[in-house]
Amino acid sequence: MADAPVSDAAQKVRLGFRRLMGLDRSGPPPPQTRKGQPWNVWTLPNAIGFVRLALIPLFVVLALSSENGTDALPAILFAVISWSDYLDGIAARITGQYSRFGALLDPFVDRLLVVAGLVVCWNFELLPRWAIAVLVARELLLLVLGQVAVRKGIEVTINWPGRLAVWPTMSAIFFALVGFATVAEVLLYIGLALAYYAVVLYTRDSMAQLRELRGAG
Repeated sequence: MADAPVSDAAQKVRLGFRRLMGLDRSGPPPPQTRKGQPWNVWTLPNAIGFVRLALIPLFVVLALSSENGTDALPAILFAVISWSDYLDGIAARITGQYSRFGALLDPFVDRLLVVAGLVVCWNFELLPRWAIAVLVARELLLLVLGQVAVRKGIEVTINWPGRLAVWPTMSAIFFALVGFATVAEVLLYIGLALAYYAVVLYTRDSMAQLRELRGAG
C-alpha cells in the first residue's frame, strides 16, 4: 500500500528551529521557486518584501539629508530593512507561501539595500571608497552574468558564500552608519572575500550547466 501524503499541518509540526530560521537549508529548494513556476506575487512573504523595498528610498533620503551620515534614524531604518529579510523567510516557511516571484524579489531587495547603503557611505566617506568600488563592481558583474545566464537558459541559485556575504556586508554598512569605522572596515573586507568567492562558484556552476545544455543539444 502506498504511503499517504504528508499533510501541510504535519510538515509544519516538523519545522524545527534551525529550519525555521533558515540555518538548515538541506535538500532542494521549494519547487514553487523554480524557473517556469507561477509567479504568485500576492503572498505574505512578498508583502514583507514590498514593504522592505518601499523603505529603501526613505532610508536614502534621511541618510543623505543628515549632517555626516551617522544619524540614528537612518541607521535604525537600515537595520530594520536588513533584519526583516529573516522575517519574510520565516513567513514563507511557516505558511508554505513560496513563490518564483519571492525567490527573485528577496535577493533584489537585499542587493538594492546594499547599493543604497554604499551610496551613503561613499557620499560621507564612511568606508574606504576603493573597497566600495570593488564591491559595486562585483554587483555589476553579477548583473551582467545573470543576464547572460537567463539568455542561455542557465538557472543560477544562491550559494552559501553568496548567502553568507550578505551579513558582514550589511553589518559593515550599519556600523559605518553608527560611526564604528574600524569594525565596519573589517566586516567589509570579510564580505568582499566571501562575495568574490561566490562569484567564482557562480561562474563554475554556470559553465557546468552550459556544457550540459550543449551536450544535450
